[in-house]
Amino acid sequence: LGGRITKQDVLSMLKTPAPAAKPEVKPAAKPAAAPRAELSPAFGDRPEQRVPMSRLRVRVAERLVQSQSDCAILTTFNEVNMAPVMALRAKYKESFEKKYGIKLGFMSFFVKAAVHALKQFPIINASIEDSDIIYHGYIDIGIAVGSPRGLVVPVLRDADQKSFAQIEREIADFAARAKSGKLTLEELTGGTFTISNGGVYGSLFSTPIINPPQSAILGVHGTKPRPVAENGEVVIRPMNYLAMSYDHRLIDGKEAVLALVAMRDALEDPARLLLDL
Repeated sequence: LGGRITKQDVLSMLKTPAPAAKPEVKPAAKPAAAPRAELSPAFGDRPEQRVPMSRLRVRVAERLVQSQSDCAILTTFNEVNMAPVMALRAKYKESFEKKYGIKLGFMSFFVKAAVHALKQFPIINASIEDSDIIYHGYIDIGIAVGSPRGLVVPVLRDADQKSFAQIEREIADFAARAKSGKLTLEELTGGTFTISNGGVYGSLFSTPIINPPQSAILGVHGTKPRPVAENGEVVIRPMNYLAMSYDHRLIDGKEAVLALVAMRDALEDPARLLLDL
């Protein structure tokens, strides 16, 4: 009354229960930090980066998986003494470059050797379509070329009708335009046989995968000096392992082996390539 506390105020307060005291909430104690191992500067934080595959890489992946799933792939091997080719190349490389304006490499010899064998064994140059065998009356050889975007296989059309100079010139052009990404879709389409030269990267041995719808592919590797037996004696020769993968649904082992032997014989006696023997 008038701002003063009366007897009635005190009695009313005593009858009203006091509010329960709120428990004191203490902040939870932070767990002790686990001891952290010191990482060597050589390992760092192990970063990762996720980037989408290029359309080219996706397409290549699809075709390789298709080849593995659709073909009965088998690989046969042989070795070739490259000394005769190396001697012929060393003898004529200067005059060859002077006349044709292009260096005489080894790929033209491998292409010519492949043509030599495919003429003898047309089934290697054939393909399967549904339940039919397609025998091609031409030889279009794909040349596997590395590029910044991935592996590409431009096709050397009518390889059987081209000279050494024409083959070297086209392969050099393919390699240059593969680096700049200027190969056309038409140039990357088709082909009846493929040559893959892993030797330029140092490969010694491999089992190449067929490029469908083709039925065979030749893998060429690095030429290395190795001991071999000749006339009962051990000599050192520049040897190269050849590997030919083929579709066993179409090509029998006999034909595949004999075709690879024909390639080897042509490389060990390059005059065969010049005389078409």
